[in-house]
Amino acid sequence: MKPLSFVKIVAMCLYAYVLRAQPHVLKEAQGAILRMDTTQKKVYLTFTGHEFGDGGEAILHTLKTHKIKASFFFTGDFYRNPAFSSIIRQLRRDGHYLGMHSDKHLLYCDWTKRDSLLVTQTQFEKDIRDNRAALRKIGVLPHEASYFMPPYEWYNAEINRWAQAMGLILVNFTPGTGTNADYTTPDLPNYRSSAQLYERLLNFEKNSPDHLNGAILLIHFGTDPKRTDKFYRYLPRLIEELKGKGYSFGRF
Repeated sequence: MKPLSFVKIVAMCLYAYVLRAQPHVLKEAQGAILRMDTTQKKVYLTFTGHEFGDGGEAILHTLKTHKIKASFFFTGDFYRNPAFSSIIRQLRRDGHYLGMHSDKHLLYCDWTKRDSLLVTQTQFEKDIRDNRAALRKIGVLPHEASYFMPPYEWYNAEINRWAQAMGLILVNFTPGTGTNADYTTPDLPNYRSSAQLYERLLNFEKNSPDHLNGAILLIHFGTDPKRTDKFYRYLPRLIEELKGKGYSFGRF
C-alpha cells in the first residue's frame, strides 16, 4: 500500500476537524462544502481569478479598511502573471487565504451531463501540481492551501475523489447567493447588473432559512472589460449592510 503523503494527511485531518467542530457544515451530493457552520452569523468572502485582476486594488483597500480577512483562489496562470505579482504579495502580507483554482482553468465535466468527464485523472493531477508549483513560488506550501475551489465552480463526484486523493477539500459558492454571476457581460443572455445581483443577495439573506449563516460568497477578482458595471465596487456597501445585520467575516 502506498503511504499517505503529508499533505493528504493534513487535509484529511482538517476535513474531519471541520465536520466535527462544525457539524452544521452543508455539503452537496457531489462532495463540495457549500456552507460553513450554518449556526454562526459569519460570511466567507471568496474571490477567484484567472485572466482578469482589475478589481485588485479596490478589493484590497476595502478589506483593509474594514479589517476583514478573505479567501482568494487563483489559477497558476494568474499567480505567474507579472502584472499581478505586487497585489499577490500584498494579499499574502495582509494574511488572506491564498489557494488554488486549477492551473489552466480547465473544464472538468460536461455542462449538461455532469457525470461525463472532460479530463483524465492524469491531466487533473498534473494541473493541480502545476498550480501548487505556482503557489510555492510565492511561499505558500501545499498544506497551507488545502481548500480548493474548482474552475468554473463545476465538477462531479469523481473530481472530488481525485481532489481528496491529492489532499484537497473542495469548496463552492453557496447556491442562491448569485454574486458569482458578476462575470456576465451585456452581450450575454444571462447578464445581470450589479444592482440586480446586490438585490438578489439581500433577498436571499432575508428569505433563506439560514439567511447568510456560513455562506460562501463568490466575487470575481476581475472581469471582462466589456462589463463596466463591476460588482466589486459594491463591496464596501455590502460589508456595511451585512455588519449592520450582525454578520462577521471569516476566511478558510
